Amino acid sequence: MRKFAKFLLLPLLFFFAIAAAQPAAAATYPKSIAALGDSISRAADVCCWYGDHPAQSWSTGAGAYDGIQSHYERLLALQPAISGHNYNDAASGAKAADMPGQASNAVAQRAQYVTIEVGANDLCTSSASTMTSPDSFTASINQTLATLNQMNPRPRVFLASIPNIYQLWQVLNTNAVAQWVWSTAKICQSMLAPDADRQAVIDRENAFNQALQVACANYAQICRWDNGVVFGYNFTASDVSVLDYFHPSLQGQAHLADITWKASYWG
Repeated sequence: MRKFAKFLLLPLLFFFAIAAAQPAAAATYPKSIAALGDSISRAADVCCWYGDHPAQSWSTGAGAYDGIQSHYERLLALQPAISGHNYNDAASGAKAADMPGQASNAVAQRAQYVTIEVGANDLCTSSASTMTSPDSFTASINQTLATLNQMNPRPRVFLASIPNIYQLWQVLNTNAVAQWVWSTAKICQSMLAPDADRQAVIDRENAFNQALQVACANYAQICRWDNGVVFGYNFTASDVSVLDYFHPSLQGQAHLADITWKASYWG
């Protein structure tokens, strides 16, 4: 009898060992998602006409036949209850200082999963001298995470690094049309103007991404950092909109959705 009990116990122990090894985040999927951030998450100028195209957002988009598998669409396949609960609280032109207010919106929506992509507008100003200070940027991000941390239950937060603004200049600075658009529309002159102090922007972006990483670590109970995958992604000209030569194109949004999903809780 004792020998029989031993053989019965072994499969049970094996089952519980496998169950315990599964990531906690994979046990349940969120039933709502909110995107915080700027025009990147609003899919501004992504294709075809100027303006925001939130249906093509890498985070909360639900547009059909656009080639983009957003976080929302991937979660919908795993958790049907999330259907219709995709909130895009991002705003074109938003900076880090706007994130606490957007976080309050996510709290009101009781979002269970929150993505944050912000910082480009803090870098892309009229000149290097008008960029957001590291202290101000850091304070805004900490306040944002503190606001989300007060939710009950607390959400899962995915914090993305800032795309490499210098790489944008490297990829398109020999494109005459891109140069004309940047100059005429006064796009990101701190980096894209012919006489820009590009090294100052590079240094400030590194400081911002470091601040994002540290802030996320301080709120590790709710926050997952992308480990710099957005900043490190080697995008090409095809990933950039031909409307403004600044924002992601449809292909760019698709790639952004893919690399961030792989760095997310479920990727």
